[in-house]
Amino acid sequence: MRTRMLEIMEAVRSLNSLQSNAAYIKVARQLSPTENTTLQETKKYLIRSGLTLEQLDQLSVIHVAGTKGKGSTCAFTEAILREHGFRTGFYSSPHLISVRERFRINGRPINELEFSRHFWHVFNILQQKKETDSDMPQYFKFLTILMFHVFIKANVDVAILEVGIGGEYDCTNIINSSVCTGISSLGLDHTSLLGDTLESIAYHKAGIFKPGVPAFTVQQPNDAMTVLQARAVEKSCPLHVVPDIESYPWRKSVPTLARQPKLEKSALGIRSSVQKDNATLAIQLASTWMTRHNSGRVGTRRSSVLESTENKLELESSKYIIDETTPYKKTSLCFNKVATALDHCTWPGRTQILLGRTIDFYIDGAHTDESIGCCVEWFKNIIKNTKKERSRYLIFNATGDRDSARLLSPLKELGFKKAFFVPNVAGVVYTVDQENFNMPVANQLEKARKHAEIWGENSVLAGNVYEALTIIRKESEASPASVERCKPQVLTTGSLHLVGALLSIIDPELTMSTNF
Repeated sequence: MRTRMLEIMEAVRSLNSLQSNAAYIKVARQLSPTENTTLQETKKYLIRSGLTLEQLDQLSVIHVAGTKGKGSTCAFTEAILREHGFRTGFYSSPHLISVRERFRINGRPINELEFSRHFWHVFNILQQKKETDSDMPQYFKFLTILMFHVFIKANVDVAILEVGIGGEYDCTNIINSSVCTGISSLGLDHTSLLGDTLESIAYHKAGIFKPGVPAFTVQQPNDAMTVLQARAVEKSCPLHVVPDIESYPWRKSVPTLARQPKLEKSALGIRSSVQKDNATLAIQLASTWMTRHNSGRVGTRRSSVLESTENKLELESSKYIIDETTPYKKTSLCFNKVATALDHCTWPGRTQILLGRTIDFYIDGAHTDESIGCCVEWFKNIIKNTKKERSRYLIFNATGDRDSARLLSPLKELGFKKAFFVPNVAGVVYTVDQENFNMPVANQLEKARKHAEIWGENSVLAGNVYEALTIIRKESEASPASVERCKPQVLTTGSLHLVGALLSIIDPELTMSTNF
């Protein structure tokens, strides 16, 4: 057992030695679109690892891009198809605690033995065939190649792929085709790489569109929608805007995505009204995939759109864009199973509530202007439904070139007693999976110091997440008798890496519960 654990740790350390996305972004910023070689390099290393592009055609792919909500959309889609009895593969990023989370078979991360076996198979082949010392794929390229090996070997019915960054030049976009594609809500993020306008962002995201493959999007701002529409024409694919979730033929009632947890411990998953768009996008993707799969036409150019009263063509407003030549087809979905899947779907770190012994945690990896806005509305609703006045605390960090002042401004509205600014470091536990050579802790501490200055009064600079939790718990224990039975409410947001550091302390096995 000890030997196996050491072998797995060595595998993750070897993985961490590869350049990660941060290094890729630094190089890619300086390239024009015609100079971007990401796809060529990914194909080169894929073939070198022993797979061909033709072998990737074995996978029945649902491909999803977007700025916020793409991971949740994929999680909902996976849950729906698994509930209908299909063997699912789900590739996501980033991971929160263990890198194995990125590779899910039937909703569960692959186990340590599988990861180690697949990792060393691919890593050793690429090491043996490299032509120079540095001739190895970067971190995300390697993981994407590894994913293709894992899913093909696992013989999954459907492979649900979440785009890493952008879409046009993302490593996952080496696939020749897909069964359907989805675009979740668009906003400004990774602007140094994708451009600083919604039009530019939309252009890159729509790069996953494929000829004849039905594409779906949630409602977007007009400028972004115009670009998506133009790209759909350019790529010769039908583009559909998803209907409201209320419009589907639910037998009982619309799934309660916005409900609040009971007072006892709860194992709730993605619960927020902002998830409704992601859920209806997932329903359309799952319906289209199932219809084409069940008719034996997966991989052909026919399309299936799930009809609703909202799904109408309005060219003038660009509110809904539908290919009118596409005949309506009845969906193969069972909506009782859809409701069960949406209700039971869990996606840690996204509008997540964990009710602990001493602290109640509200966790959301929001890191863009738009997603922080949604996080604020979600937490406001929680405050509104809290019966007793309770102390509220913020734990925050933001990385990269994001405008921290813009992210922090709306959080000021929430009436925090104190705001803690920390690096993405747990403090009491260490996992090699969370090593990040591109974000040194000293640099993160300096940024945390700037965050504290931006916040001003009642800001606290802490060396790690556990230090912040210790201070919060001590303050709570020292509270007057009148409020000592009211646990403090702690919102953690700004970075999924920060969320991972927190969860490694309070729920290291991602059980969706905590005794902290």
